[in-house]
Amino acid sequence: MAGNPPTDVTAAPLVPEDNWADDDSAYDAGSIATSTTSLNESVLKYRQENGRSYHSYKDGKYLVPNDEGENDRLDLQHHAFYLTFSNKLFLCPIGPETPLRRVLDVGTGTGIWAIDFADEHPESEVLGVDLSPIQPSFIPPNLVFQVDDVEEPWTYSSKFDFIYCRAMTGSIVDWPRLFKRSFDNLADGGFFEITDIAFPIMTDDDSFPPDSALKKWSDLVVQGFATIGRDLVSAVNNKALVTEAGFSNVKEYRYKWPLNRWPKDPAAKELGMWAHENLSGGIEGISLAIFTRVLGWSREEMDVFLVDVRKELKDRNIHSYMQVIVVYGQKL
Repeated sequence: MAGNPPTDVTAAPLVPEDNWADDDSAYDAGSIATSTTSLNESVLKYRQENGRSYHSYKDGKYLVPNDEGENDRLDLQHHAFYLTFSNKLFLCPIGPETPLRRVLDVGTGTGIWAIDFADEHPESEVLGVDLSPIQPSFIPPNLVFQVDDVEEPWTYSSKFDFIYCRAMTGSIVDWPRLFKRSFDNLADGGFFEITDIAFPIMTDDDSFPPDSALKKWSDLVVQGFATIGRDLVSAVNNKALVTEAGFSNVKEYRYKWPLNRWPKDPAAKELGMWAHENLSGGIEGISLAIFTRVLGWSREEMDVFLVDVRKELKDRNIHSYMQVIVVYGQKL
């Protein structure tokens, strides 16, 4: 996976295709760690709410479901990242000459990134940690999944050569602490990389309609997560925070995920198809806990509101996108 990272595309505006119809639709190792949580009954007895399930270990820390529908969305999102990065799993300049004995995937989710990485790097011992034990049991022999909370003190038995973190927006209260722990738990010469999606949803041409439901949804989600101490805009600060944590050779790359097939460029159009399915198909799961637990909406109010949000997500006259920001640094 070595090689130059894809071009930073944020500075280049995406060009919309002409004359889109409003009704067009797009298509959403046990030896690695010494302190982990065993899969006892309480961990596996998930919280049930509004017809969805949520993690039970550290109940309430992560407000997105852990059920089959959400897991399918995460795997689909993995493909969108893969397209964005030109079929690379990471962007930092790790070449074949760099030893990767121990690798940590922070917030592994369904484990799909860790599985792909372990397959590509059989020489590495890979650990994926998450609050939910939702990962498959059939995995590469050099991969271990553990239930763990990365906001608690890290007590890993030895240091890592590569620490990777992706799509953790809204999951972490203290980002500087996470970056400092990552630095402290890296071997000399090791790399840390974080990839995340930054709210709010944006347009470059002010194409949101008046009283836009999509813009309102984005603003409400940002507001709700801020209420519980989680910053959905945090990714825009990652470069500065990673540098402050002590990393050297820090680089940042920004990309745009169009939220349907509105761009003229064929590659951006394809990415928009996947990004649309990721958000439109998963918007209920993203919204439920934050709207009902934090913002005080009823399930029925939220469902009615999301009808209009989904309509605007389909509208190719609204040139909406989200930023994807990658930052990496090296411990020297």
